[in-house]
Amino acid sequence: MHAINIKNKLTKFKEQWHPHRIAMVDDNHVLLAKLKGDFVWHKHDNEDELFHVISGTLLMQFRDKTVEVAAGEIIVVPKGVEHCPTTKNNEEVHVLLFEKITTKHTGESQTERTVSNYVDM
Repeated sequence: MHAINIKNKLTKFKEQWHPHRIAMVDDNHVLLAKLKGDFVWHKHDNEDELFHVISGTLLMQFRDKTVEVAAGEIIVVPKGVEHCPTTKNNEEVHVLLFEKITTKHTGESQTERTVSNYVDM
């Protein structure tokens, strides 16, 4: 057991839209990611996904609305709901993600941004 310094971990990588695993909680990944611009539309049929915004402003697009998530806020995307994360004004956003180990990065959608294996930090 040890403390994990999130700010320090953020200095260890530059890739955007590529989550890095910083811990496990039961059968859940705790992931750290840097986001910028638009991602891809996708859904997770069997898993919820929690985004905690550390810095910047995340725009979570849904087919019927967009929810703005500011630093210090979280949003939970329920299983089966199609969504597309993007960043406000193309800024870099830092997020902490909580998701089951069975969650595929881009659901059943496979793109050049799909990550199959998370890097442990």
